[in-house]
Amino acid sequence: MRTVLCLFLFFLPSLLRAQPRTDAVLAKLLATNAHPVVQEVIQHPDRYRLQIIYTQIDRDRTNKPTFTNYYFHVDSTTYFNPASTVKLPLALLSLEKLNALKNPQLTRETAMQFDSAYSGQTREWTDPTAQSGYPSIAHLIRKTMLVSENDPYSRMYEFVGQQAINRSLHAKGYVDTRITHRFVRLTPEQNRHTNPVRFIRPDGTTIYAQPAAYNPDPFDTRRTDTLGTGYYVGDSLVRQPFDFTGRNKLPLESLQHILRSVLFPQSVPARQRFGLTPDDYRFMKQYLSQFPGETNYPKYDSAQYYDSYVKYFFMDSLHRKLPAGVRVFNKVGWAYGFLTDASYVADFRHNIEYMLSATIYVNKDGILNDDKYDYASIGTPFLYQLGQTIYQHELARKRKNAPDLSAFRIDYEKRRPDNRPTVKDVAN
Repeated sequence: MRTVLCLFLFFLPSLLRAQPRTDAVLAKLLATNAHPVVQEVIQHPDRYRLQIIYTQIDRDRTNKPTFTNYYFHVDSTTYFNPASTVKLPLALLSLEKLNALKNPQLTRETAMQFDSAYSGQTREWTDPTAQSGYPSIAHLIRKTMLVSENDPYSRMYEFVGQQAINRSLHAKGYVDTRITHRFVRLTPEQNRHTNPVRFIRPDGTTIYAQPAAYNPDPFDTRRTDTLGTGYYVGDSLVRQPFDFTGRNKLPLESLQHILRSVLFPQSVPARQRFGLTPDDYRFMKQYLSQFPGETNYPKYDSAQYYDSYVKYFFMDSLHRKLPAGVRVFNKVGWAYGFLTDASYVADFRHNIEYMLSATIYVNKDGILNDDKYDYASIGTPFLYQLGQTIYQHELARKRKNAPDLSAFRIDYEKRRPDNRPTVKDVAN
């Protein structure tokens, strides 16, 4: 009997975590939106693997913020595919590693080149979308934040290295995260190997060379994560659930906390911050919120990559602009029927701010890799309606002290006319 009791007490924390967390405040707010898509999703949260975190931010007289989180169906043990949201921690770890090298010749803008040293690896020595014509940490981050390009993420993965990525995130307290692969088709063993990387001077001579690396650390895959009733491999349908057990994992609470650590570093414990300089923080704020059409390098096509392109809480088929005075500092991801957004919203016209993060799974037929997901009919309409519900609530919410949002006022770029072709149809 004593042994049974001990086992029960040992597993009690995980049993408690298995219960999705919902707060009455957020549930009541969602119930006020009568849109059919909203009601369909919130009444079937398990079907849509829905998770929402809404964070009210209040300031004291010295402008110090406090954060109050409200949850809807949040459960860190329920797997969702984080897709491109993992690009945010990779950007931060890349800056952190660059700073840790303590080489005054190395900056975010220093040209870098990627070689190959193992099966499946590819070289990248130039980048015609960069002003310098070369990759750099800064340019990789711009491309991942502005329109969520995939290749720059893979290059940051190669620079930081699989072992350092996971050890660093776990050391910062994000113990339930798992970053195991690039965004190209490689085997688990190939993803354990990362490329040689070098930083170069304008004359092509080497400043710093990083050798190829290998990660011998095992991953914790004791919890099996499968989804769906079948999946395609090429043209062949495999009639069994798709196995995500070894894939990237980033719980919603961890994702929002990582975003908060960038925007409000003093609000999180020191060990959970990334090793960024003050100018790194400014840089990240800029490219988390700048519009593709404002940016000169890369010169993205502003019709295809419109202002709200990666701002799900303000984007639907009709809304391609954000409300006047609003900037969204965020990172989204979409893949396998999942849509995820972690955001901080600042409205400079009405002087309000808040955080909102959500993930939803929209795949009625249960088949993965068939490119038949319900993004347009359910996913993006729901996230837009969710975003507007919270935005309107925040517009009406009374605050004891008006926030000073000057730390989030950015001197954004302005697109300069030139004869370069615009960048279209990137893999993201």
